[in-house]
Amino acid sequence: MSVTIRIPTVLRRITGGRDEVAAAGGTVGEVFAEVGREHGEFLGRITDGGEVRPFLNVFVNGDDIRFAQGLQTPVRDGDEVSIIPSIAGGR
Repeated sequence: MSVTIRIPTVLRRITGGRDEVAAAGGTVGEVFAEVGREHGEFLGRITDGGEVRPFLNVFVNGDDIRFAQGLQTPVRDGDEVSIIPSIAGGR
């Protein structure tokens, strides 16, 4: 099973500049863990204490995982996981 993870610009240095990576797993957390095994800093930049860091939004096929099962949200072959940094500040 393969899931596509869309990597935001600020995290691409961790994935060697790649804007997408593929990984296998049954949940978002498992997929992130697999990416972390290949790209060492990845998991620590995405999660903290078993939760997605508060300044990041994660979507599976456009659905926010905060309103599903968080990192335990199931994924299937062909799904797309998008990581979107929060934007704040300005006037």
